[in-house]
Amino acid sequence: MHFKRVNRRVRPSVVAGSFYPRSAEELDLAIADLLAAAPRPSLCGIRGIIAPHAGYVYSGSVAAAAFASILNLKDHIHRAVVVGPAHFVRFGGIAAPSYTAFATPLGEVPVDTMAVEELVDAGLVIIDDVPHAQDHALEVELPFLQAIFGELPIVPLLFGRTGASEVAAAIARVWNDETMLVVSSDLSHYEEYETAQRHDTRTAAAIETFHESAIGPGDACGHLAVRGALIEAKRQGLEIHRLDLRNSGDTAG
Repeated sequence: MHFKRVNRRVRPSVVAGSFYPRSAEELDLAIADLLAAAPRPSLCGIRGIIAPHAGYVYSGSVAAAAFASILNLKDHIHRAVVVGPAHFVRFGGIAAPSYTAFATPLGEVPVDTMAVEELVDAGLVIIDDVPHAQDHALEVELPFLQAIFGELPIVPLLFGRTGASEVAAAIARVWNDETMLVVSSDLSHYEEYETAQRHDTRTAAAIETFHESAIGPGDACGHLAVRGALIEAKRQGLEIHRLDLRNSGDTAG
């Protein structure tokens, strides 16, 4: 019998206490309340969601609308691919971390290290912890996944300077019937309320019609994650349904 030693490396939470509650009890209650208040769409065969990554006071209710749609999939989903933008570090390509888990106040989320190795071996991603170390884009989605699925393994991917087709290729490699795709993306930033409404409505329409080339960095913070997901979703013949569309003026005033 052969045993292989695996170096365990856990990425600690960096936005607990700012983007969401630091206390496990408070966070668990906050997510339970958000999910309970979210509408439950009568959709079947959901393969992926787009959810925002702002602080929960601003985007929690919108994120809950996305995650509430997959509440009944606990027994069918065995992994999640979580894709978003790197906010603080400039690099080329798509970065997966060397971490074996991500920590939140609710516990640890294991990384599917075999899937990460497969992506690296295929030349689709690089291993780089630096973009992941302080970024919130993926972390804010994890407590929702934990509340629904428990210790669900994830494939965490942050994009840097790359293209939508490259993101689509990485997604396609690890997205299957037992894997939930979570695209982490906000839409417009720092616009007046009416301007933001018009802008985001145009972006949502582009998403819903698979017009991925019409979505740029000024339209969605995670534009390449959105575009890559659209390319692969279209290839698979999937449909897109809007669950919610609001900005911080609607949620936090």
